[in-house]
Amino acid sequence: MAKSQILAIDAGGTMTDTFIIDEKGDFVVGKAQTTPLDEHIGLLNSARDALSQWDAKMEDEFPNLLAGVYSGTAMLNRLVSRVGRRVGLVVNKGMEDNHRMGRGLQSFLGYSYSDKIHINTHHFDPPLVPRKWTVGVTERVDLFGNVVIPLYEHEIEPAIQKLIDEDVEAIVVSLLHSYKYPAHERRIRDIAEQIVAKANKDIKVFATVDYYPVRKESHRTNTTIVEAYAAEPSRQTLANIDKALREAGTDFDLRIMASHGGTISIKANELARTCVSGPIGGMVGAKYLAEQLGLKNVACSDIGGTSFDIGLITQGELAINASPDMARLVLSLPLVSMDTTGAGTGSFVRIDPNYGNITLGPDSAGSRVGVCNPEGGLDTVTVSDCHVVLGLINPDNFIGGVIKLSKAKAYEAVKTQIADPLGLTVEDAAYGVIELLESQLRNYLESMILGKGYSPSQYVCFSYGGGGPLHTAGYTKGLGFEDVLIPAWAAGFSAFGCGAADFEYRYDKTLDLNVDDGAEDSDALLAGRELQAAWDELKTKVTEEFRKNDYQPEDVDFRLLFRMQYQGQLNDLEIEAPISSFNSVEDWESLVRTFEETYARVYAKAALSPELGYSITGAIVRGVVEVAKPQIPQEPLAGEIPPRDAFIGYREIYWDGEFLQAEIYEMEKLLPGNKISAFAILESTATTLVVPLGFEAYLDENRIFHLRELK
Repeated sequence: MAKSQILAIDAGGTMTDTFIIDEKGDFVVGKAQTTPLDEHIGLLNSARDALSQWDAKMEDEFPNLLAGVYSGTAMLNRLVSRVGRRVGLVVNKGMEDNHRMGRGLQSFLGYSYSDKIHINTHHFDPPLVPRKWTVGVTERVDLFGNVVIPLYEHEIEPAIQKLIDEDVEAIVVSLLHSYKYPAHERRIRDIAEQIVAKANKDIKVFATVDYYPVRKESHRTNTTIVEAYAAEPSRQTLANIDKALREAGTDFDLRIMASHGGTISIKANELARTCVSGPIGGMVGAKYLAEQLGLKNVACSDIGGTSFDIGLITQGELAINASPDMARLVLSLPLVSMDTTGAGTGSFVRIDPNYGNITLGPDSAGSRVGVCNPEGGLDTVTVSDCHVVLGLINPDNFIGGVIKLSKAKAYEAVKTQIADPLGLTVEDAAYGVIELLESQLRNYLESMILGKGYSPSQYVCFSYGGGGPLHTAGYTKGLGFEDVLIPAWAAGFSAFGCGAADFEYRYDKTLDLNVDDGAEDSDALLAGRELQAAWDELKTKVTEEFRKNDYQPEDVDFRLLFRMQYQGQLNDLEIEAPISSFNSVEDWESLVRTFEETYARVYAKAALSPELGYSITGAIVRGVVEVAKPQIPQEPLAGEIPPRDAFIGYREIYWDGEFLQAEIYEMEKLLPGNKISAFAILESTATTLVVPLGFEAYLDENRIFHLRELK
């Protein structure tokens, strides 16, 4: 009997996946419909599904669990839907309209290229903080941290009182260049807290320097507003999940996947980092799996019910974007670099009334699947309806048969909404939708790789997500990847990534340390001491976070990083420091040498420009506590021919203009070493792998399918 140790959860827009790991590192994957109004219901249903594969019961296994990690989209959905707290904003007098106006690029974030270049399509979303809840106080600090105008403290009380009278639920304080001189923001914070307490109100005050002391005013302000607007309400959602898990028998502190690729406690100070926790789990899982397999360059592709998420692992490293955008807002969060498009298996399919062509998404059916789901209450065709019409998925085995799909309803909907208007047969219309989707995904994946200056032939492609294996052949066809890998646990891969992630906090601080090439030793020492002071400050913050979960400094592996660029350049590089502390000129030379080695690898050796001098633009501290992680399966190889009991039978499918008899296999009963020729469909309760004409699949000893395009 297995003894469960780790519970990893990925609550997506459509499905909730759970990944349960035992004391040997073996694991099972469970799947259930997401329950957006009360997430713990879908979570517990998914856990029951997983444990049933071990013939185990939740009440017996949950008390054994040592840790639990959650990832989900609830906070992001709250942000996208603009359903958050009433937040007041305190800024410099004269800057009250900055947040409302926003950065220019916020008017076209998330647009296709064709829409980006036409200004008539641009628009700004309503600000998170309306102008009427924004107040100004007099003060000014310049970009070097010098006080130009002192803080007019007599203006603070009437400003805060105005916000209290407006019945705000949180207050954010954001002043120009406060990351260089934090005293004024903290003074406003302290006075505001006194006024709030005197008024007997429950209003939390957020100063940007306490959360995100970094450059770029719009980004820093937006991120702290998100903390107050969406993250704090989500903290209660996470607390409810934690409570439900404890009532089910667990005894651990729930952690959540953060944007930088580690996991943090739900008690963490900065919870906005967890806005996009789901897709990040997939990237972390891909990095962990790649390390186990000895792969350096991996293109990650994740298809769920609502989106297609892609990212690159190059030379074994995840790229970090320090100024990402999210929900049409520019932010100051360290985010694992990835791209997302609203194209998933639940994407709605429509005929454009102006041009008569098929459009996909970006909106999605989410957990309601499609018209094929009689319980979903939908009347608009989705990609899943086309799968059912073509025979690619088994209507009686969707999530193991929990939801029974209707081929008749899907057929009629595709006929009425897509086929008849286009003058096509129902099957050709459904096949055309799939071809269009896969063509878009293929172009999207290829352009991301080429845009980074690489070629698909330099990468292995990982395909995962509940919908990934359905479309892997279609969106990788002709790209020339070194290999295409589909883990047998692809449907729960993001949850797997949560289970593979370290318990890690990361804090950043902006610096402006310039040292000319050939400068005096004293200049290098001065810059190094300022860098060390920033590391010490951030190390203290990391230590305080771990103490919330009863970890002492000696339990933590502290990793020092810095951001550096040549003076005058626009983009810096994030680099792990080759030193444990700064003590000498030799340490400065070591930092420069490491920077130039990284620079030559990212760009080219010929691009090295030491004559420009060096700028350290940021300090970073990561604190890591090792946790139990899943073991990759290792099974003996069998023969190439699949065992008889894996073969289920035949099903008629429609493919590229003709009806075919596809061989159907039960995925879990296939053995390492088996080769599967086209046309074949490998069914699991959680996903379906299609092996179309021109491809074959091979299952290796790690239970990973290799999808090979035949020449």
